[in-house]
Amino acid sequence: MLKRFIVVSTFFLVFLSSAQAQLPDFTRLVEDVSPAVVKINTISKGRKQQAQQIPQGQIPEAFRDFFEQRQKQQKPRPARSMGSGFVISDDGYILTNHHVVDNADEIQVLFADRQEYMATVVGTDRRSDLALLKIEASNLPSLEFATPDALKVGAWVLAIGSPFGLDYSVTAGIVSAIGRSLPTTKGENYVPFIQTDVSINPGNSGGPLFNLEGQVVGINSQIYSRSGGSIGLSFAIPASVAVGVIEQLKDHGKVQRGWLGVAIQDVDKNLAESLQLGASQGALINAVEPESPADKGGIKPGDVIVRFNGQTIVDSGDLPHVVGIMTPGDSAKVIVYREGKRKTLTMKVGSLDADRDSVASSADGTDRLGLIVEALDDQERRALRLRGGVLVTQISPDSAGAESMLQPGDIIVQLGYSRIDDIEEYVQVIAELPKNTPVAIRFYRQGQAIFRTIEINE
Repeated sequence: MLKRFIVVSTFFLVFLSSAQAQLPDFTRLVEDVSPAVVKINTISKGRKQQAQQIPQGQIPEAFRDFFEQRQKQQKPRPARSMGSGFVISDDGYILTNHHVVDNADEIQVLFADRQEYMATVVGTDRRSDLALLKIEASNLPSLEFATPDALKVGAWVLAIGSPFGLDYSVTAGIVSAIGRSLPTTKGENYVPFIQTDVSINPGNSGGPLFNLEGQVVGINSQIYSRSGGSIGLSFAIPASVAVGVIEQLKDHGKVQRGWLGVAIQDVDKNLAESLQLGASQGALINAVEPESPADKGGIKPGDVIVRFNGQTIVDSGDLPHVVGIMTPGDSAKVIVYREGKRKTLTMKVGSLDADRDSVASSADGTDRLGLIVEALDDQERRALRLRGGVLVTQISPDSAGAESMLQPGDIIVQLGYSRIDDIEEYVQVIAELPKNTPVAIRFYRQGQAIFRTIEINE
């Protein structure tokens, strides 16, 4: 019995020793890279607000001085926020998140050795959530980016940042997934995020995510949380995306992306069978913007893109990732399935302007109004005694359609002064709708005609 106990104990000691030997030691890594990680404090001066004016004739003489003082412009209150960043070159270029410095009037950069600098914005990119800053300094410690596509699921990664203002905190974990599609509130989806279980909290935004060689594999950007704190779901912008964005921000102060002009959605099992596909994969085209690169290149609604510029499209979210990194004007070979047959097309990629709200920028297939619509069949038209219209099947949260309280099942028959008879007319009309201007929308709900206004906000 004693002999068995000794054997078992020895086994567990050997097992524990072996397991400990395989765990990485981050101490040297942290010492090497920490000097190039910075804390970023920002100040945004509040906008002055004018108090409601009261006509002088309605104020009694005894209270006029009091009301005149109350009606003076209120002193704005500055808003403060914080984040993280890191030096990418020894001459003072620093990378962080767009949302860390957005609308900031003052940007302060602090190093671990207590050196402080005021930074200027070289350029920012809302779609990738990246911003490039510059401080007047030289011979700074800097970090290098990892080789693209070298990161694997299960690899150890480490983050350094200032969560909740706790300067230069270190957390570690593993890569949980690669290529996560996380559409923004505008439905845009241009970043294939790295998902990790590294503990990331407010204040970590913009900080680096390292591999065990001390190279930057990502820039911490988002967390998923119901409480505001870390629950083990964090997302980082891949280094491969950051490198391209940095080059354009340095050269132009802004980023241009490839653009097709299509609305897309995933292909489920039923759709795959109905479209005569061998597997449930690809990006299904459900709308093509007139005169867009896709339109000129021969893409049609109902096509399923399975390969673009040499990259396999598994989910619809893969397509914006591939198209977005292309240089506008470049040609791409596109493989689609159309009516059950494989077809190869060649087209030139257009430019996604900074202010363009494309019909096709969202991975969930919603358009500028945040809607997915379908054509009405003859039976539905006859039942409602309509000449035409389009059926709303899906509405994106926080969209213009949601703000106007549209619902799935509504049938849109008019936008502005334009009658909507079919999908083609609908696509043409919404492409020309102005921003920040309410327009009339007429639709039917359960047989009742309703007029409202709808507004596309920037």
